[in-house]
Amino acid sequence: MFVVSMANFNYTWAGGMKWNKTNCPYANNHPNATQTSNKFNVGGSENWHYGFDYMDWARKNGPFFVNDTLVFKYDAPNANGGFPHSVYLLPNYWSFIKCDLRRAKRIANPNQGVGEGFEFVLKKSQPYFFACGEHGGIHCNNGTMKFVVMPLKRWTF
Repeated sequence: MFVVSMANFNYTWAGGMKWNKTNCPYANNHPNATQTSNKFNVGGSENWHYGFDYMDWARKNGPFFVNDTLVFKYDAPNANGGFPHSVYLLPNYWSFIKCDLRRAKRIANPNQGVGEGFEFVLKKSQPYFFACGEHGGIHCNNGTMKFVVMPLKRWTF
């Protein structure tokens, strides 16, 4: 279970003022609010490959925010024994835990990680479950080529 809480330490009801998005000092729709986003290379300098602990990478590089971009870089498949990789978005926690790719959506094929890599923007504040789906999910099943992020809404003060 994951819970985020925020307290309003400047709470006042001066003159019967009603609390709404217009006068909320922490609302994202303030006319002077600026949103920034960050770009993260998944795995850092290790990129997206077999044998790296991406859950640990996500834990160490978070928190992630809405509109941040994840970049998946990986080698192209080759005839010399290199293993192809891909990126799948799994629909829920149980699919993630079991590496069940039946309802997963492939968002990057084995060639899209070459060069500058494949970019995925975290558009909503919801959990995103990523995994490599090649070789029948073996790369996911061994527990290393999968991770989850839960982007937070960026609050401007």
